[in-house]
Parts: sequence; C-alpha cells; structure tokens
Amino acid sequence: MMSAAPAHILALRFSALGDVAMTVPVLKRLLEQNPALEITLVSVPFHQPLFENIERLHFYGADIRNDFKGITGLIRLARTLKKDIRFDAVADLHDVLRTKIIRNFLGRVPVAVMDKGRKEKKELTRPGNKKLRPLKTTFQRYADVFTKLGMRVDIGRQRSETRDQASDLSTPKSIGVAPFAKHAAKMYPLNKMEQVVQQLAQDDRNTVFLLGSRAEAPVLEQWAAGHPNIQVVAGHYTFAAELGLIAGMDVMLTMDSANMHLASLYGVPVVSVWGGTHPWLGFYGWGQDPENAIQTDLPCRPSSVFGNKPCPVHGEAGCMQEITPEMITVKIRNILNGNSN
Repeated sequence: MMSAAPAHILALRFSALGDVAMTVPVLKRLLEQNPALEITLVSVPFHQPLFENIERLHFYGADIRNDFKGITGLIRLARTLKKDIRFDAVADLHDVLRTKIIRNFLGRVPVAVMDKGRKEKKELTRPGNKKLRPLKTTFQRYADVFTKLGMRVDIGRQRSETRDQASDLSTPKSIGVAPFAKHAAKMYPLNKMEQVVQQLAQDDRNTVFLLGSRAEAPVLEQWAAGHPNIQVVAGHYTFAAELGLIAGMDVMLTMDSANMHLASLYGVPVVSVWGGTHPWLGFYGWGQDPENAIQTDLPCRPSSVFGNKPCPVHGEAGCMQEITPEMITVKIRNILNGNSN
C-alpha cells in the first residue's frame, strides 16, 4: 500500500462493454468517498456515454484499433497520456497485454493491477470436482485495485438497489428484451425467446423493446412483424440514446451480457437467463436481486467463465434447455406486479 494516497489516478479498461459498465458504480463510490480525488479513465471512445456527468471523472477516448494500433501505437498512447495528464498513480482494471504495454511506458508512478481470480474461477468451471461457491465479485476486484493504491473505497451491499416497481398493472409498462450474447453458451435458444416475446406482447398495453446490434436487427424485425407494441431498438439508436431508453424501462430481460449491466446502472430490475456461465463467477448485475437469475441446477454448470466454451455435456446453450418460456414470462410479470416471488 502507498504511504500517501494519490490525487489523480489514471485507470485503464478497454473492453468488453459489460466489464467497462461494471466499473461505473465502483468509480462513483470511490469518488464519493474520496472528495479530493480525480480519475481519468482510458477506454475506447464508444464507451464515453457511460461516464458522463460523473463529477471529477474524466474520460479519455483512445482508439486502439486505428489511432493507437499495435505495439508502437500503444507505446505512443502511453507517451501521449504521460504528456497530457498529470496523474500520480495507475489503476490497471484490465490486465491484458495492451494495458501491460501501456503501463510500462507511463513513467515511475505507483501501479496497481486487478487480480482476476483465475485460479478459483478455473476450480469453479472445471468439468469435475468443482469447488462450488460464490466468488468475489468483479466490482470488489475493481475496488481492491484502488485499495492497493491507498484509497478508501467501500462498495457496500449491492442487493435490492433496483428501484421499486409500481404494482398497478393497468398502467402501460416498458419491457426491454436483449436476447443476444457474444457466445452461444450464454444465449437462450432464439425459437424459445421468440415465444417469450410473443407472450409478453399479448398485453397490448405494454411495449416490448428489442435490443441488439445492427447485424442482429433482421431477426428482431421478424419477431416484431404484425405487433404494433413490439419495437425494434437494434440499429436505430445511438449508444447514448439507447442508454436513455434503457433507463426508462420497467424491467429488462437479458442474458449474461452487457445489457444486464447497462440496465443495472439505472436501477432497472433485470431478469437474466444463465446457461454455461453462473452468477457465482462474479459478473452478476450491480444491485440485482439474485432471485431474478433464471437458471437450472445441473452438475455441468458452470462450464465456462465467459461462455466462450460449449458445455462438455449439453453443447452450446444446452444448459438452458430445461428453462421454459413460461418460467421467464412469469418472473417478468411478477416483477411488474411488484411481487418478487
């Protein structure tokens, strides 16, 4: 631990979107508890809307795919940061090759690096003799980096931080549905998810918003065809505008994906569907009720930390086959009705 707490920390975190979003509540609490501290977060420019209007947090967008591409580009980025920003400590919240290169060219300042807990995650996901227990959350792992730098940061309890839902079902509701994930082992089968969407749309007082990437929009357009209360968000909004839309949702349905974390930033209750991964790995949404994670108790689960490996027993998305569309829609309707059970 440092003898004196830093005044300005340079924090590094480039990807993925969900992991970057998970830094937000930690950075907010860090700044609240250390009123003299300033932070500059270095990330890809796309992520900037996540960090707007946070006092004493400065966002530095670095295009590492073009402007600072490759090893020479990263070295140039490090020298640019060193020249442009007066920081006195570095928090590496990513600990990948690119951040290792950058931090090695930032000069002689204290550096703290995130412990990703690879050993215990491997114990939890290995095919046999799993050590089943909840691991330290990614939020706490981020906070620990700043503790190493001598900062005070208590992220507190995270449960039940979502906003209360009105129990009046006569009022229109906004339901967000984000059916996609980066890896197949984290995606509920699309034919079943379409059934979920159709069931949710049966109440025409409610509006179902379908979220995804521009490339995923054609599938969602097919689901929405003939249903005036199903709207496709994918491909039609900027990231900042999409965040504003998410903030107004009454409930979100997601996979273990970035949208779970985006909704959590605004206190939106999230129903999340889990397959090859598991909330115990530390990536559950900030403040979300554990009861809203829909999953089945199978001995093969979890089979992967990030969902990038198919289940050795059931294959891709096989760990979700026992989850019925009705299990999901009942959970969502209970939340809209103000009933957590």
